[in-house]
Amino acid sequence: MTEPLTQSPAQPAAEHEAAPPAPRRAPAALHRLRRRLRSLPPWSPLAAGIVAGGLLGAGYGLLATPQYTATGYVVAVPTDKSDPATALGFAQAYGRVATQLAVLGDAQMWADVPVARLEESVRTQTSPDAPMVSVTATSDDPEEAADMANAVARALTSHAAASVDDTHVELRQFARATEPAEPSSASAAVTGLVGASAGGLLGGLALLVRPRRDAAAESGRTTAAVPGPASAAVVRGQL
Repeated sequence: MTEPLTQSPAQPAAEHEAAPPAPRRAPAALHRLRRRLRSLPPWSPLAAGIVAGGLLGAGYGLLATPQYTATGYVVAVPTDKSDPATALGFAQAYGRVATQLAVLGDAQMWADVPVARLEESVRTQTSPDAPMVSVTATSDDPEEAADMANAVARALTSHAAASVDDTHVELRQFARATEPAEPSSASAAVTGLVGASAGGLLGGLALLVRPRRDAAAESGRTTAAVPGPASAAVVRGQL
């Protein structure tokens, strides 16, 4: 007798290839955020820029240290051997040397501040029509600002007096710098307005570069195709 043939179990043809990972879906919160952003009016970047800029500018004005400015004046006076035109020319020259190390080195003794502080805080200005030099100092302390301006003006007149026999021009103090009552730096309201203007400008630029949304695509409606005008021959054939 013959034994029944036994069939071996069928071998698996091939291992299934690994399925590609499903793309990750954004969280529901992100979808909601996107829907809310899309539902915002088109001018929302402009409004957001104005509000953000105003808040940042006002915050800077509140946190920044106020600065005080004091200004003193010295005038060039000609002697008997000189004339007003010469005095005007020397006033221009003294305005240039007022912030030099030779003058500031003497001024630091009366101002009781380092020379480096005088170099960064003191500025001079001259007039093309009058033989006058203005000495302006800026500091976060109003008394210190006045002291620095007066110290530089005093040192400048001392240097001019040492060479009066050669220049025939005297330098006299015309007006002393007084202690300022109010800060010269911008207030929080001004910095807030500047920040709001800058934010509005950036918001307007964002509106210009923002891609325009297709209203028909957003509403889900499709525009119906309008048939073109029929030719005259086709119309006569149908009559």
